[in-house]
Amino acid sequence: MTATLVSKPWPAPALPSPERPWRFGREVRIDGPQGARAALQWVIKRNCSITPRQLGTVYAGLCVVSLGIALFFAWIGAPFVLAFAGLELLLLGVAFLIHARHAGDREILTLADGALAVEQHLGHHLGLAEFRAEWLAVEPAGGQGSLVQLSGQGQWVRVGRFLRPEHRAAFAQELRQALRRVRAGASEIFPEHELKSR
Repeated sequence: MTATLVSKPWPAPALPSPERPWRFGREVRIDGPQGARAALQWVIKRNCSITPRQLGTVYAGLCVVSLGIALFFAWIGAPFVLAFAGLELLLLGVAFLIHARHAGDREILTLADGALAVEQHLGHHLGLAEFRAEWLAVEPAGGQGSLVQLSGQGQWVRVGRFLRPEHRAAFAQELRQALRRVRAGASEIFPEHELKSR
């Protein structure tokens, strides 16, 4: 007897509702030399449960407790405990520093005036790319659940590294939908009913 297991097909992304047309993006107003203009912006950032400041507070508390215990053992005649506690705190501090350096990693995509600007903040590195909407292709970089590759005008960039793999297809679909609106010549990215309510 044999059994064949078939994986579920890739779920179709949920269609946006008229009340909230964007799942990942948000409509914003950008101030510029020509005045305020409508834009659609996606901010995709790393999921961090603790901020660097909170992490520093936790580390300071660990240092106080660990050094207090080590000093007690050094006082009663075990000086090597202090050396090991110092080494432990040094290594833990380096690990916390590496985590804090990447806690603010994010990708910001802004669609305005017929162009998509992509900012990638990874550690201390800032990557910038700009694409004209009419020449931009949105494709998966590899197989199912892979990063989303944006390419056009001889350049490319991969985005979506902070999204769960099962959400990347829906994100790419939403980005394609916004680009279709711009290519269709919509004067505003905002739907008509949202403009009236603002």
